[in-house]
Amino acid sequence: MEKDQMKTKTQELEERLIEFASRIIDLVEALPKTASAKHLGSQLLRSATSPALNYGEAQSAESREDFVHKMKICLKELRETLICLKLIAKRTWFPSSQTPILIENNEPVSIFVASTKTSSKLK
Repeated sequence: MEKDQMKTKTQELEERLIEFASRIIDLVEALPKTASAKHLGSQLLRSATSPALNYGEAQSAESREDFVHKMKICLKELRETLICLKLIAKRTWFPSSQTPILIENNEPVSIFVASTKTSSKLK
């Protein structure tokens, strides 16, 4: 893969993570104002915005190991986000327009799994 193509893929993933985090912020803002919804909403805000921030850090990793580590953090946060989203869905707190966000969460998970496997093999 050429450097320009790699940069484009990196920018595309970064933009997708930012868009995902933005949609999560909208979802959290629409949750009921109950104690349990506020608790899950706070947790969801942290876990769903973390991948975009950590992915940005991964781009300036100090070593391949550091890059893999930061990518794995992104993956862990996305998995935590999925569980929060499933809890919110179980409580039927989703606005009907937000249901596809569960699917959107799985797409970057697949990307990060593949990326960490590939990068780990390059040692």
